[in-house]
Amino acid sequence: MPSAVILAQKQATVKELSEKLKTAKSAVIVNYQGITVEDDTKMRAALRNAGVDYKVYKNSIIGRACTEAGYGELSGNLAGMSAIAVSQEDEVAAAKILKEYADKIETFNLVSGFVDGGVLDTKGVEELASIPGKDVLVCKIMGCMKSPLYKLAYVLQAIIDKDGEGTPAAEEAAE
Repeated sequence: MPSAVILAQKQATVKELSEKLKTAKSAVIVNYQGITVEDDTKMRAALRNAGVDYKVYKNSIIGRACTEAGYGELSGNLAGMSAIAVSQEDEVAAAKILKEYADKIETFNLVSGFVDGGVLDTKGVEELASIPGKDVLVCKIMGCMKSPLYKLAYVLQAIIDKDGEGTPAAEEAAE
């Protein structure tokens, strides 16, 4: 039986992680076995730059935190060496970065996750990773909105040019 101090530390860790999960937009659980220190350092830097909190916990701590946060289904997928990436800002950032490393490293696996309150399996996390980022989606929407406006402007300018060609010449001839 663990001492009261160790038990209190574990409970505090579970509470801290569950609070992060409750306010997160998304999270991804990975089995990080087989990743080299160099790749792990690069991956952590990329996650940090994207505003994603990535940390290794014991499976029991991740499982209890997920249950407390309302994602109890995730605790059934925990086995081996697990880590969790939690994103408070971008729904797809963690999944994109982790999928990149899962594709490169055969033993590094996406396990499960959640986005907007919905639990995802491995395939769901991979689909989430395939969604373009927020900036790309905003640019695409703006491009779609801009195209019809440009066409309207060209049509209006053509009408102005057509009507305007005869008017200045007629005014000059009248003078």
